[in-house]
Amino acid sequence: MAGPTLTRELQDTIRAAFEGAAERRHEYVTIEHLLLALVDDPKAKKAISACGGNREQLRGALEEFFADTMDPLPEDLGRSEPQQTVGVERVLQRAAIHAISSEMKKIDGTNVLIQLFKEQDSHAVYLLQESGLRSFDLKRYASHGVGEDGMDGMDGMGDDLDPDGGEGAFGDGGEEDGEEGGPKRDPREACTTPLVQEAAQGRIDPL
Repeated sequence: MAGPTLTRELQDTIRAAFEGAAERRHEYVTIEHLLLALVDDPKAKKAISACGGNREQLRGALEEFFADTMDPLPEDLGRSEPQQTVGVERVLQRAAIHAISSEMKKIDGTNVLIQLFKEQDSHAVYLLQESGLRSFDLKRYASHGVGEDGMDGMDGMGDDLDPDGGEGAFGDGGEEDGEEGGPKRDPREACTTPLVQEAAQGRIDPL
């Protein structure tokens, strides 16, 4: 049986996290890079606003965090592809495991945001809480479409999903030509390649 797939929007969000780290010349893609990309994810940003979070405050705090704590790589090293941290991998693994156990067909930005909240020791979670978000409200919104104020926020929650599974399935293949002319692994694939298959076969433990 085919496993759940990433929505096209979430594919773009994961790509944006990698590109954001590369543009800042950061060596690693961290949970904070992923969170910054989720701030503009079509589904996650609706969830943040519906649950009382302040997206602009969150964006500004993340940019300040990068400026204060992450030194860019020297320019003479050339442009290199940043590597994901273990924390990013854990977040995506949990999203995959939850999707399988819940028999979900699609994984979107809200699902990933909820799993990110479990990285309690990260600065990303501290900033989420400072912006006014609570994990409970996000879970309620994802399950019932009800935000912090009790209002229905589900308009458009099912829009733009690929009805055929299409691109973005965990484990879909594909390489794309890099800037130097050689094949490079798609960052989305690097994050998610075996997660659903391994979780389905019991090789990934829920965290």
